[in-house]
Amino acid sequence: MFEQLISYLDSVRARDPAPRSRWEILLYPGVLALGMHRIAHWLFDAKLYFLARFVNHFSRALTAIDIHPGAQIGKNLFIDHGFTVIGETAEIGDNVTIYQCVTLGGTNPTNGKGGKRHPTLADNVIIGSGAQIIGPIVVGERARVGANAVVTEDVPPGATMIGLKARSTLVPAEEWIKEFIPYGTPCDDPPCDDEGRPRRDCVEKLEAEIAGLREEMAAMKALLAERSAPVEAEAPLKSGTTD
Repeated sequence: MFEQLISYLDSVRARDPAPRSRWEILLYPGVLALGMHRIAHWLFDAKLYFLARFVNHFSRALTAIDIHPGAQIGKNLFIDHGFTVIGETAEIGDNVTIYQCVTLGGTNPTNGKGGKRHPTLADNVIIGSGAQIIGPIVVGERARVGANAVVTEDVPPGATMIGLKARSTLVPAEEWIKEFIPYGTPCDDPPCDDEGRPRRDCVEKLEAEIAGLREEMAAMKALLAERSAPVEAEAPLKSGTTD
């Protein structure tokens, strides 16, 4: 059991460069929530539903992660930061990574229908922050779902998918980005160099853009001033008739 814990902590450390030691990882809300879910799931399987729910609610209050006691979770799940919801019939494979604010939600909860209604994540899946995986769909092995995507259809194994907007059709990410971005939208160049200092070329681009905007503003002000200038009164016509 101790070796399994060490292996799990090392798997988290391999996916997150922030912790300086295994002891620090033990304080991660995702690690605490997963540990308490193991207890709640054991109670759920034993049909001690009230106690399972009690552990679930205590875990949610402590970690801001809501994992239903009935959810089936494999080895080495890493929930980064938290604020995640995992439904009752969700199934999660091994070595899955879930970033913050993800929902593994079910079909319409108001129709009162039970059964399999939450998604299944295969092994080695990565879910970006804010993604909503809805319904009894399957996210294939090694698939990746980008930030803020809303997924209502199966994701093929090995695919990298992003959502263009809420409830949009998913498209292969290669059409939009070259690399999977778990936190948000990509940018052309990193804003800082390897030492954390602003990139010189980025600063130069910003200065050029500011100079261009100033020129445009000056031209617009001149045009407005020209249009608002009073029109010289025309010379009055002399009385009488003309030949």
